[in-house]
Amino acid sequence: MKHAGAAALDRLSPLLQEIRDIEALSERSRGVFYLRSRAFLHFHEDPAGLFADLRSANGDFERFQVDADAPARSIVDLVRRRVAELTAIRGPSRSP
Repeated sequence: MKHAGAAALDRLSPLLQEIRDIEALSERSRGVFYLRSRAFLHFHEDPAGLFADLRSANGDFERFQVDADAPARSIVDLVRRRVAELTAIRGPSRSP
């Protein structure tokens, strides 16, 4: 399964914009988001569709299909919950 290319990310544009609005995340390259200094969320494509890999509290990535309407909408809520969980576990980030 390869990382999502430009055309796949174009299809996810509304979803990506919602994720960009989550302040705790930084987008290091298009469609690749970090929480602090750790990779947190990125996207893949294969013949079965588009998928998001989202870091869990135990440090592993979980895969979610995001090319159907309902899963794509729910992934934003899940991302917000994971950010809150991981921020609570590690404490708030510090600004310089």
